[in-house]
Parts: sequence; C-alpha cells; structure tokens
Amino acid sequence: MYANPATAPSRNAVTVPQLHARKRAGEKIVMVTAYDASFAAAVDAAGIDVVLVGDSLGMVVQGESSTLPVTLDHMVYHSAAVARGLHTALLIADLPFMSYATREQAYASAARLIGEGRAAMVKLEGAGWAGDVIHALSERDIPVCAHLGLTPQSVHKLGGYRVQGRDEDRAERLFQDARSVAAAGADLLVLECVPSALAERITAELAIPTIGIGAGPHCDGQVLVMYDLLGLTPGKRPRFSKNFLAGHDSIQAALHAYADAVRSGVFPAPEHSY
Repeated sequence: MYANPATAPSRNAVTVPQLHARKRAGEKIVMVTAYDASFAAAVDAAGIDVVLVGDSLGMVVQGESSTLPVTLDHMVYHSAAVARGLHTALLIADLPFMSYATREQAYASAARLIGEGRAAMVKLEGAGWAGDVIHALSERDIPVCAHLGLTPQSVHKLGGYRVQGRDEDRAERLFQDARSVAAAGADLLVLECVPSALAERITAELAIPTIGIGAGPHCDGQVLVMYDLLGLTPGKRPRFSKNFLAGHDSIQAALHAYADAVRSGVFPAPEHSY
C-alpha cells in the first residue's frame, strides 16, 4: 500500500516545533522505525508522529551482527524509499558509523540525507566531541536528534549491548551529557537502555523532548524497531520490546495498538523497563 495524495491522511504534517509543543503540553510522541515505502505508508496511515530510518537496518534488513557495516549510501537509499511512503509523519534518518567524525564530514553527510534522502532531521550518537558536530549542524538550521545511553555504534567500546548509567558516577555522566547535547542545539534526544529513574530525571531537566527505548515510561515519547513491534525479530528479543501483532489480525491494527498504548501510557510497562 503506497501513499498518494488521494488516500493520504487528512492530518497536518508533523514538524519539529510541534514536537516541542507536545512536550510542553504533556502529549506523548510516538515513533517507529521503517526502511521502505510500504511500511512507511502503513505507519503514516496509523497516525504515528515520527518515522526513524535507523541504521538498525544493518541488523534487521541486511542480517549483519551490528550497525557498523551500514554506509551512508545505504541510509540515503532507505531514507528516500521511506519518504515516498510518507505524507504527515516527520522523517528522521541516522548518520551511520564514522559519517560525522568531523564538521565537514557531518555537513556533507547530513546534506545527502536531507537532500537525496528527504529526511527532515538527522540522528547521531554520543556527546563530548559529538556536541561540536551537533552545534555545527544546528547552526546551519539542520535539525538534530541526539542519541545517548546504549549507543550501538560504540558497541565494541561498551563491550556489548548493555544497560548504561546503572551506577551513580555513570548516571551523573549521562545526565551531564544529556544537558550538553541539548545545549549544543539538539532538537530531540533518544535515550536507549538507561534506568527509568535516570530517564525521568533527564526528561524533567531538558526543554527538548526525550524519546525512550528501554528507558521507562517517563520519557516524552517512545520508539520501537518495526520488526520488534511485529514480533519478527529472530532469537531472543530485547526486554524493552513488545509484539503488538499478537492478538491483532493485521500490521495496521498492530501499529494502531502501539500508538494507542504509548499515548495512553500503557506502554512501556514495568517489565519493559530497567
């Protein structure tokens, strides 16, 4: 099912200022990943706010063991495909591994994702040196989504896919990193696999919206990988995921159920949090 002007939802397109307004109003933001036009159209029809073309495609689409082999060409291709299926959801695309190591490289990579890939915002991982990149992009009116906690592009440094910020020192460092990326100009912040209490503290501190994945119910919104949401991910699934297709007879119904659960505060439940 591909979106077209005759069948597109009647709601207005979601914008970055609207996401900020939803945080101030206490309205939950719903995000999901997509990697092609057909799933993008289904997401749009379900009224989901934000679509992320994540470098998670390396694992769930390409069959890699990490996100590290994903290239900028891959991201541009999938972002453009998703854009063709969207009319109202805001589109974010990941800057892949080592595509934003310098300001100049970040400019060129973001230009491709927004120009060729038709994304409205780019996402990058980390703080510290990454704060300089965030500032450089935001200075040029390129919206940036920061990503802290479990940052998959740092999997070798982290020693695996593990919850971050459990002890007091690391929690404080992560809190300060969140403040720094917001101060650098990030418009949105994804918190992945951090303790619920820490995510709640960060969300209360920042003026920008936080989007949780394995970060408890207190973030301003939630994101799931499409394949986790539909129960398609092989092997052991992440604790924070839920199969919303179970008990429903269609992908469309599953997406509606996910959006309703996030907006009502039913998801994530304690069993999905740390």
